[in-house]
Amino acid sequence: MQLPESCIDFAMTSPPYWGKREYESGGIGLEPDYREFVHHLADVFLELKRVLKPAGSFWLNLGDTYQDKGLVGVPWRVAFELTDHQGWILRNSIIWNKIKSGMDNTSDRLGNVHELVFHFVKQPKYYYNADAIRSKPREAKIVNGAVVSATGVTGVRYKRQIELSTALNKEEKSEAFKALERILADIAAGRSSDFRMIIRGQQRATHSDSERVSGRAKELRDKGFYFLRYHPNGSKPSDVWDIIPEDTQNRDTHFAPYPADLCQIPILATCPEGGVVLDPFCGTGTTLLAARNLGRKSVGIDISLHYLELAQERCATLL
Repeated sequence: MQLPESCIDFAMTSPPYWGKREYESGGIGLEPDYREFVHHLADVFLELKRVLKPAGSFWLNLGDTYQDKGLVGVPWRVAFELTDHQGWILRNSIIWNKIKSGMDNTSDRLGNVHELVFHFVKQPKYYYNADAIRSKPREAKIVNGAVVSATGVTGVRYKRQIELSTALNKEEKSEAFKALERILADIAAGRSSDFRMIIRGQQRATHSDSERVSGRAKELRDKGFYFLRYHPNGSKPSDVWDIIPEDTQNRDTHFAPYPADLCQIPILATCPEGGVVLDPFCGTGTTLLAARNLGRKSVGIDISLHYLELAQERCATLL
């Protein structure tokens, strides 16, 4: 059976890593050369691109491998194959810090405790619900009649800097005072949770001082100030995730270290509620389990009948 085009909202997978393990049904990961492995994965992901909706997302977790003492760089080789030859757009490269992972006993290099998770899309505009993954912000409050932001900013320091500034002229100071009052009013009304004010001669422009490459630097030159606003619904996660790998102790059957927690941010952010999730290397069903926990439908594919039976058992526990 072949899935029709553009029928899947979201895909996430952790395929077999190259040269890491002997799988019971053979398949991808046992190639004698990493180039074959990259091409075999690319073939699968080209088909995945066909069935993914235009606004869909594809998340790929892949670990690296050493060969002849050298780190091969497999994850990035796969990523470049997809972007250079299949037209995928790479939106994020996430570091998965595998806290409490197994010990690394090598004596001539640092311990490997991270893996990569890539976020690919088919087109520049795609489904993304940032509010679904924001952390709840601390709330602003009023203290003795003064507005205090979530991190304790009252505006007093900024007012003093504006007043004493020798880098701002009279008109710029007047505009800066008015703008500061407006943003404090936004804090009080809950339209923003926090802010920082950048004032010419007091703070450096963020990212770059070059007016040629930085719009912020140009704004500082022209107006004398600008604001960095914090989203009222909280901040988005960063691209470094501290997540414990799947617990493999005291189990009769092997479970890959790929944990359900790794799927939570991707599913919440890039799969609509009630959407369909696909894992083309579903193994024992971790992605499917995460999808079910979050109210999404799912489709799993694997060459191991035993793994598919285990996946069905794991998901059935939620019925």
